[in-house]
Amino acid sequence: MTQRPVKLLVCKLAIPTIIAMVTTALYNIVDAAFVGRLSTEGTAGIGISFGYMTFIQALGFFFGHGSGNYISRALGAKDASSASVVASVGFFTPFILGLLAAIICLPNLSGLSRLLGAPAEVVPYANDYLCFIVAATPFMMSALTLNNQLRLQGNASFGMIGIVSGAILNIALDPLFIFFFGLGVKGASLATAVSQLFAWSLLIFGTFRPESVHITFDDFKPSLKVYYEIFRGGLPSLFRQLFNCAAAVSLNYCAALYAAPGQEASAVAAFAVVTRIMMFAFSVVLGFCQGFQPVCGFNYGAKLYGRVRESYLFAFSVSLAFLSVISAIGYIFAPQIVALFRAEDPVLIEIGAVTLRWQCVAFPLVSLCTSTNMLFQNIRMTGPATLLSIGRNGLFFLPAILILPLFYGLLGVQMAQAVADVFTFMLSLPYAIWISRKLSRDSKQL
Repeated sequence: MTQRPVKLLVCKLAIPTIIAMVTTALYNIVDAAFVGRLSTEGTAGIGISFGYMTFIQALGFFFGHGSGNYISRALGAKDASSASVVASVGFFTPFILGLLAAIICLPNLSGLSRLLGAPAEVVPYANDYLCFIVAATPFMMSALTLNNQLRLQGNASFGMIGIVSGAILNIALDPLFIFFFGLGVKGASLATAVSQLFAWSLLIFGTFRPESVHITFDDFKPSLKVYYEIFRGGLPSLFRQLFNCAAAVSLNYCAALYAAPGQEASAVAAFAVVTRIMMFAFSVVLGFCQGFQPVCGFNYGAKLYGRVRESYLFAFSVSLAFLSVISAIGYIFAPQIVALFRAEDPVLIEIGAVTLRWQCVAFPLVSLCTSTNMLFQNIRMTGPATLLSIGRNGLFFLPAILILPLFYGLLGVQMAQAVADVFTFMLSLPYAIWISRKLSRDSKQL
């Protein structure tokens, strides 16, 4: 971690992480593609569930990044015992919280669907998709934690194996449960839950490997000190995902509110499709930037600030190049891409194509905020990391989606993400310049 060429090291760690992140995004893509063959309302129902999925991700990433960042620094400092305690607390806590969430939400699925923004005609479909997802909440939360812990230990390859295996199983089970057994939208939910449980089991197995930090009941020693360390390292991820949740719910409400009468389900479904497309593309960047985090953590702990700066600039430049290419493709072929999910609904395709093109206009700018945020998070600069993490979907998207539709109607909803991305870039730029210069100065002073 502290000796190999930085760019090769980042690429080596990023490849399995990218595969894991892309595969995670495939869960939603595959479900939407298969359910899109059933009905527009079913596709909208999956879109409604995205708010709950981001809630799961909020706690999973919070405990995963919070404990994982500490683990990487502890291993760099040769403190294996502290790493084991934090790993165990970081795993068991989200499992318990996920169990509580499932107990509360399962008897109240219709209320949960309406809370997430489902129009009346979409509520039954949202309930069908949420039922097994909610039941699997403790396994999904703790699986996200495990995957991030393994990645930040430098064992990203095994984390990738667990996530990819689950996604492959999901792809195989979707048509079986949806069409062969005739479960419809519930079949997609069951396929996702079963595949997530399978991935969780593999990740648990990965923690028992000799090179991994072990998770045991004996090391489950929750304390204010441990939770403080998790809090410091995971707070930016928690805020980012909670605002993602708020953004997803707001998008559902506004899509239905500003759609033409009778087109509410098509509008919600169109935004659901575009969200999954953009999430799939963004997962590559997120995976690559997460690939540089172990390099950053180990080298920052070893006070090799020049290597930290080099890995950061490399992650940003590669992310920018990739998003520029993807955005150009998405803008040119927007109608064709959206039609892959629900070709039978021309209203969905029309709304989705405009939305996708608007988002592609500013999408490359996301690379700066993502790489800078992850750098701050990994070197324990919690304040800037938290501010940047809430910028895109908190400080800027929520006001944009509430204000712009007042002037432009549904077009304002379609414009909101692009406007938020521009302002997020403007917020990130001075932080990026400052930290790059600081790392350069600190490196020369050693």
